[in-house]
Amino acid sequence: MDWTLEVIVLPVTDIGRSIAFYRDQLGFRLDHDTDTGQMRVVQLTPPGSGCSIVMGMSQMEPGTMKGLQLVVSDATAARQELISRKVEVSELTVFDTERDGSTFFFFDDPDGNSWAVQQMEIRASKPLIPLDAR
Repeated sequence: MDWTLEVIVLPVTDIGRSIAFYRDQLGFRLDHDTDTGQMRVVQLTPPGSGCSIVMGMSQMEPGTMKGLQLVVSDATAARQELISRKVEVSELTVFDTERDGSTFFFFDDPDGNSWAVQQMEIRASKPLIPLDAR
């Protein structure tokens, strides 16, 4: 039996501001925005990912999610893309030059939830979700 991780609940203070950050600045796809009158639930998915973030149904304090991680095939290009979209990002950090997966950069969302972006060059030729399945 497969057990897939498909949703991470992200605590935020302002859903509209968070949609603008994740969709407009990071480029996540807005999957749905449901307002029941009692609760608003929003789901967004990073391009190429099988796991989404959901906002609006968390009992956690906003800004308490630390160390969420995205993987890209080229950290330098991804970092430049986010900078061009006005996202404040760290410098690149290289922990080991011999192994794939050792280059990172970091950023926070408007509430202080923190993200790491890891470079895995193998993802360019072997994505986790094949292009024809997206």
